[in-house]
Amino acid sequence: MKLIKYFNIPDLLLLAVGMLTLKVGFLDQQPGALQALNLAEYLLLVLATVLVAAGGFFMNNVFGFGKDANPEVTESKGYNIYFALNIIGIGIVYYLANSLGKPMLLTGLYVFAAATMYFYATSLKEMLVANNIITAVLTALPVITVGLFQLFPILGVVPEDGKPMVSMLFTLFIDYSVFTFFVALALGIINDIATTDADYNAGVNTLPILIGRERSAKIAIGLTAIPVVLFVYYADKYLLQLIYALAYGVVFIVGLLAYSIIRLLQAKSAKDFTHIAGVVKLVLLFVAFFSAVLTYNINHVK
Repeated sequence: MKLIKYFNIPDLLLLAVGMLTLKVGFLDQQPGALQALNLAEYLLLVLATVLVAAGGFFMNNVFGFGKDANPEVTESKGYNIYFALNIIGIGIVYYLANSLGKPMLLTGLYVFAAATMYFYATSLKEMLVANNIITAVLTALPVITVGLFQLFPILGVVPEDGKPMVSMLFTLFIDYSVFTFFVALALGIINDIATTDADYNAGVNTLPILIGRERSAKIAIGLTAIPVVLFVYYADKYLLQLIYALAYGVVFIVGLLAYSIIRLLQAKSAKDFTHIAGVVKLVLLFVAFFSAVLTYNINHVK
C-alpha cells in the first residue's frame, strides 16, 4: 500500500474517466457511427493505457529526482514494477491492435509513450522546456489514441457515404488533442514555477530556474491564453447554436482559464502557483466531460 502514492492515482482516474467519456458520452451517441472496438475491448484499451501511464508515473516519482529520495524502493524493485506494468499494458495493446490488423502501428504508439516516459524520468527531465512539451504530448496522446483505435481501422471498410462522418469525428479528436496539449503545457510551466526551490535543490533544469518565476509566469499566461483563443474559435465555428455546450465551456473551461490568468498576474508565492496549477488541472477534468455535454446538447436539446 505504501507504493500507491507513487502512481498518481488522481491523474490515472482522470485519464480513465476521459477515455470512457469519449466513448460512452461521445462516440456511442453518434447515430450510425461505426467503431472498431466493442465495449469490452475498449475497456481493455483503457486498462492498458492506465497501466502504461502508471508505469511512467511510478518511474518518474521514484527515480525522477534520484533514488536516494525514495529509500524504501530499491532500484531492482522499482524497475521490476515499471517493466511489469508496461509488459502487461503493451501486451494488451498488441492483442487489440493485432485483432484490428494494425499491430505494429498501434502498438508502436504505446511503445513510444512508454519509452518516452522512461527517458523523461531518467534523463529528459533535465532538458529545459523539452520536459514540459513531452509531458503535454503524453497528456494529449490518449485523446488521439481513441481516434486511432476506434476510427482509423474502419476507414477501409466503412461505406463511401459514411467516410465523411468518420473523417469529421477524427478531425474532432485532433482538435480535442491540440486543445488538451496547450492546457497541459501551461500546467507544466505553472507546476515548475510552484516547485522551483525543490527543482533547484534536486538539480533539475527548468524554465523558472533559468529565467526566474516572474518571466516564467508571463510565459504561462501566454500559454494559458492559447486554449481560450482556441475555444473562442471553436465556439464561433461549431457552438453558437449549442447553448448548453457553449455555456458549459464558457463557465467551466474559459472561466477557469481566465481566473488562472488573473491569478498568474498576481501570484508571488509557491502556494499561489500550486493553487493555480490545481485550477488548471480541474480544467482538464472539465475538458474531459465536454464531449459528453456537447453530444447531449446536439441530441436532446433543440
